[in-house]
Amino acid sequence: MKIKIESSRIIKPFYEHTPPSTTSHIPLSVFDKVTYEAQIAIIYAYHPPTPPNTAIELGLRKALAVYREWGGRLGEDEHGNRVILLNDEGVRFVEASASSTLDQAMPFKPSPSLLSLHPSLKDVKELVQVQLTRFTCGSLVVGFTAHHTVADGHSTSNFLVAWGQACRGHRVNPLPLHDRTIFTPRNSSHIEYQHKGVEYMSKSKKEHSLNEVHHISEDVVVHKVHFTVQFLANLKAKASSMNGNNKPYSTFESLLAHLWRVITKARGLSGFESTQIRISVNGRTRLNPKVPNEYFGNLVLWAFPTTKVKELLRESLPHATKLIHDAIAKVNNNYFRSFIDFANTKAKEEDLVPTADMNKHILCPNIEVDSWLRFPFYDLDFGTGCPYMFMPSYFPTEGMMFLIPSFVGNGSIDVFVPLFEDKLPLFKKICYSLDLLED
Repeated sequence: MKIKIESSRIIKPFYEHTPPSTTSHIPLSVFDKVTYEAQIAIIYAYHPPTPPNTAIELGLRKALAVYREWGGRLGEDEHGNRVILLNDEGVRFVEASASSTLDQAMPFKPSPSLLSLHPSLKDVKELVQVQLTRFTCGSLVVGFTAHHTVADGHSTSNFLVAWGQACRGHRVNPLPLHDRTIFTPRNSSHIEYQHKGVEYMSKSKKEHSLNEVHHISEDVVVHKVHFTVQFLANLKAKASSMNGNNKPYSTFESLLAHLWRVITKARGLSGFESTQIRISVNGRTRLNPKVPNEYFGNLVLWAFPTTKVKELLRESLPHATKLIHDAIAKVNNNYFRSFIDFANTKAKEEDLVPTADMNKHILCPNIEVDSWLRFPFYDLDFGTGCPYMFMPSYFPTEGMMFLIPSFVGNGSIDVFVPLFEDKLPLFKKICYSLDLLED
C-alpha cells in the first residue's frame, strides 16, 4: 500500500455565527493531568461516493470553532500551571493518495502499514491531526489523531459526531460543556481510598520502571479476533451461571474475563505471579450529581481487578468475571470524590506523577483494556453515509487490548490483542474455547 502525501498544512477554526470568546486558556483538571500524555490514532474507511476534501475541511474548521481546545496548544499559565491555550493556532490537515483500490488494501490488519494512513504521532504540537487518503476506486480513509490530555474517548467521539454535523450543514448539537473547574476538593478533605500506587506513583519509582529492560517491540504482533453474537451470548451465560438471582454480568465483563484467562494461559506465567487488568471507568454516570454527557475533557479513572495466575486459571470463568465486576463497582462516587481530594492535596504535596504511561511497551503479566464499545464512532457521517469500517491504528504495546464494535453491525465485537509472537499460537488455539481452561 503506497501512500503519497499531496499536501500538509495547518487549518484554523472558522467562526461562522459568533466570534471566539476572550478566554485565553482552560486549566487542566485533575483527570486531564492523570491520564495518558500521548496522541491516539484511529482510522475510518468510507465507500464512494464521498464529499470532496474541501467540504470535509470546512466542516472540521466549523467544528473546531465549537471545540476550541482542539485548535489550541498545551502550555502553562502565568503561575506555571498546565493549561490548554485557546490561541486558535490550528490543527494539521493532510491530503494523500493511494496507488491501489481500497479492496486491494483490505481487510486492514493490525500492522505497521496502518501508520501511513495518519500523521506521525511523534513530537507533535498540534492537538488534532487529520489525514484524508483517497484510493483509486474513490474510497476514502480518514486518519484522525488526538491528544489524550485534552479529552477522553467519550469526548473525542462527541467531537467526531459534531464534525459530521458541521459537514452536513447542521449546527453542532448538543454543544459541549467546557468548564473543567467543576472538580473541586471538598472543604473537609476525605481521602478514604488508596491512590498512591494506583493513579499516582513517586517519580523515582516511575524512572526505575522506565529503565527496566524488556523485549524489543518487534517481538510483539497485534492479532485481531472476531467474536460473534452467538459466542458472546454463550460466554455471558456461562460467566453468569453462578450469579444466582442477581443481574447477569455484562457482555464486556464476560468477554474481558475470558480474554484475561486466555492471555494469561498463553503467556505461560508462573502460578505464583500476580496479574491485574487496568479498566477505564467513565465518571460521568458515577459522580453524584451526574456530570452531563456533553462534558468535554477527561473524566476517567481505572479499576484494577487483581489475582494470582494460579487462582485465575484454576477457578472458573464466573470467578474471574466477578473479580472484574466487583472492581469496577468499587470505582463509585465516593471513590471519584476521594481521588479529587487526593489529587488536589497529597499528590501535590508529595510531588507524585501519574501511573498511566504510554511509553511502557510491555505490560506482562498485566493487561490493559480500552473499550470503545459504547462510543458513537460509527456515527461520523460527512454527508454521504457512515463509515463501513473503523479501527484503532497500530499500537504494538504487549497486553494493551482494544475492544470495538465490529463493522458487521450485528453486535459482534472485534478485539485487537498485542502479544509476543511465540505466545500467539496457543492464544489462537484456545481463544474460542469455553471449556479448555477447565479441563
